[in-house]
Amino acid sequence: MTVIADSATLSAFCARLARADFITVDTEFMRERTYWPQLCLIQVAGPDVASTIDPLAPGIDLAPLLELFFEPRLLKVFHAARQDLEIFFHMTGEVPRPLFDTQVAAMVCGYGEAASYETLAGQLAKARIDKSARFTDWSQRPLSDRQIEYALADVTHLRQVYAALAKRLTATGRADWLGEEMATLMDPATYRLEPETAWMRFKPRNVKPRYLAVLKEVAAWREREAQKRDIPRNRIIRDESVVEIAAHPPRTLDDMARLRGMSKGFAEGRLGMDLLHAIERGLVLPDDEIPRVEPAPELPSGLGATVELLKVLLKVKCEAAGVAQKLVATTADLELVAADDKADVAALRGWRHELYGRSAIDLKHGRLALGLEGRKLRILDVPGAGT
Repeated sequence: MTVIADSATLSAFCARLARADFITVDTEFMRERTYWPQLCLIQVAGPDVASTIDPLAPGIDLAPLLELFFEPRLLKVFHAARQDLEIFFHMTGEVPRPLFDTQVAAMVCGYGEAASYETLAGQLAKARIDKSARFTDWSQRPLSDRQIEYALADVTHLRQVYAALAKRLTATGRADWLGEEMATLMDPATYRLEPETAWMRFKPRNVKPRYLAVLKEVAAWREREAQKRDIPRNRIIRDESVVEIAAHPPRTLDDMARLRGMSKGFAEGRLGMDLLHAIERGLVLPDDEIPRVEPAPELPSGLGATVELLKVLLKVKCEAAGVAQKLVATTADLELVAADDKADVAALRGWRHELYGRSAIDLKHGRLALGLEGRKLRILDVPGAGT
């Protein structure tokens, strides 16, 4: 089994990969007890070579590998890349590019809403993935042969998965569709964990200014504390407690200790006092610093049937095109489209508009119809309906 644990071997390995057109990449990490993911292993394969890299090896310099990840000529292939990319962004402040995410590509190519690596490896590489080592402790050394074999399988079969999906994207003319999705994955804003925006994770429905002010300050305090101590945010205080505090801000430590999920020991310690200060900041936050949440639009009544028709159209269009419905539109999107021809939703922009959005508007206005031919549902033009 191949494990690189020294800088010289890693440098030579990366020099060999630099001549390739693409590399496949995966990581193993631990996050159960930390805020930041603890990188434990990196797997990389080129067209004819593969290895695991031990980032925990004493004295190893990962610079050649990171340089490879940011080489603009070299395509980096991942499966379900977001968590892996977050690790490298946290390490370097940059996102590896260019990228190809096989999970997203599979959605574009009609392999379901979120095709697993095991499914794609089985269908496209005729490989059986043994996932029994998935939940082992990757921070322990030495790694077992079983762990290394499992880790390598995540990048060796990925080569064939990538090749098959890339070929299909080219054949169907959908390479640009994937490019739009990769732009979001390569955006550094996707991975920034700014305390000042931590309140947005709660997706608040309560739009009262003072509630939002306290929510903003308490969520930011918790995020900073979790980052500083490198522990999961819920180990500071749980989400439910943050919401309860925003709705009913305690003004004293005694009041705080009475809250559900808050102990007297917490309230009387340093964290309790710091939290009380965060609440006070929220209560006096100037109006121009209070976050604003636009209330959910009130949709006109009687749209239910239209939404259901749009769902049927979405299913028909996506099945015919071989693309996952989830990638094109959500139910919330369809509700907005039912209410407004110019709704600000992805389904009415770019390739989604060509695939579905234009037909959705035509269906709303009677220029298209849905009908049965035998047992098959068809999309029918309506003669004389105009354009």
